[in-house]
Amino acid sequence: MNKNLSGRGPIIKEMIITPIAITDPPLLNAAGLHAPYALRTIVELVTEDGIIGISEIPGNDAINSSLAEAAKIIIGKDVYQLGKLQQALNAHFGTDTSKDRGDAPWDQRKLVHVFSALEVACLDIIGKVVNRPIVDLLGGKMRDAVPFAAYLFYKYEGAGGDLGFGKEKYATGWDAARQEAAIDPKGIVAQAKAMCKHYGFQSIKLKGGAFEPEQEVAAMFALHEEFGDQMPLRFDPNAIWKPETALKYGKEMEPILEYLEDPVRGQEEMAKLRKLIKTPLATNMCTTSFDEIPSSIRLGAEDIILSDHHFWGGLKASMELAKLCSTFDRKLSMHSNSHLGISLAAMVHLGAALPEVPYALDTHYPWQSEEVIIGGSVVFENGAVEVPSGPGLGVELDRKALAKLHQQYLDSGLSKRDDQIEMRKVHANWTFQKVRW
Repeated sequence: MNKNLSGRGPIIKEMIITPIAITDPPLLNAAGLHAPYALRTIVELVTEDGIIGISEIPGNDAINSSLAEAAKIIIGKDVYQLGKLQQALNAHFGTDTSKDRGDAPWDQRKLVHVFSALEVACLDIIGKVVNRPIVDLLGGKMRDAVPFAAYLFYKYEGAGGDLGFGKEKYATGWDAARQEAAIDPKGIVAQAKAMCKHYGFQSIKLKGGAFEPEQEVAAMFALHEEFGDQMPLRFDPNAIWKPETALKYGKEMEPILEYLEDPVRGQEEMAKLRKLIKTPLATNMCTTSFDEIPSSIRLGAEDIILSDHHFWGGLKASMELAKLCSTFDRKLSMHSNSHLGISLAAMVHLGAALPEVPYALDTHYPWQSEEVIIGGSVVFENGAVEVPSGPGLGVELDRKALAKLHQQYLDSGLSKRDDQIEMRKVHANWTFQKVRW
């Protein structure tokens, strides 16, 4: 009897975990400096009848070890039974809490990463079984293309990877521009012009927290002067500002900002600032999990929650978050990390299924010069990505590229992200501080 007719979906026979390292330029942030390589992990679920589902998550040794443990739990499970799958993982690992996120700008929880990887791979399989794209499994397509924002960084000169702080000699266009230094307003404006010209972005975000507030605020005003009122601007100092600093510069930037992201640390300080400035406040640091929603609502911590399916427990959980945001008068947009096309495809399916997308989504994708999917880099048109039309994610692994990036991981010697270590290669005594200015 056909398994689908018998009430049993495809059964997971095998999980393949492939850590990879992707070239990353020397980008600056509140926690320090990006390493020459960013770590990702590619997960493949293989069913008994040979269907392969794929996913991509941020990688490190702890997450990869947890994935290996999870493999023992999910073998023999039905890909449709995601509730039971999550229940089994919770029973084995326990549940993440908001405290497990850590103080760094990136999320350091394990279980949310593991489950999101498995969920996306299962949905990829289900989509292939029923011959429908994942967006249809999330409720259907609300838009044909999903808008993204230009994501600017302060950076040192360099291409990253084997070149480190060196540059490719014959690069042109954006490939050349992303290797240039940007440590002042002039450099940030040049970076923005090159990125927007190449990708057609219709809004701009600057990652701050790397330099004194005066310098970074000056860069925001330089962007406004260059692009005008028609270009929405947003700024993210990664919660490194003191409350008085955030109030001073938050008021100063009111005329030019679409929103201000995590200017201060914690829900209580965010709520206080929210009452004092007109600019909407966004977060991916003070409200990052469902257990933080009640206090967020009670305090009034933010106007916009920046979801990330890697950190919120998957695509379906992100759709649940959208409903909560609508219920409690929050807007929802999307956070990003250094990623390739598999994660981007998942983000696009989710972005297409959301009831509304009031703000262009974040993506680090322009900073990555490599790809792990067949066909190479994903195409952006006017700053947006068309929803993949194929079944499941609509993208497939490039096996040759996967092998190359895995070898790059082995050669890199990296086991986790640590921006402080990388920063000390430039400034020997530099130390990460949760609140600096």
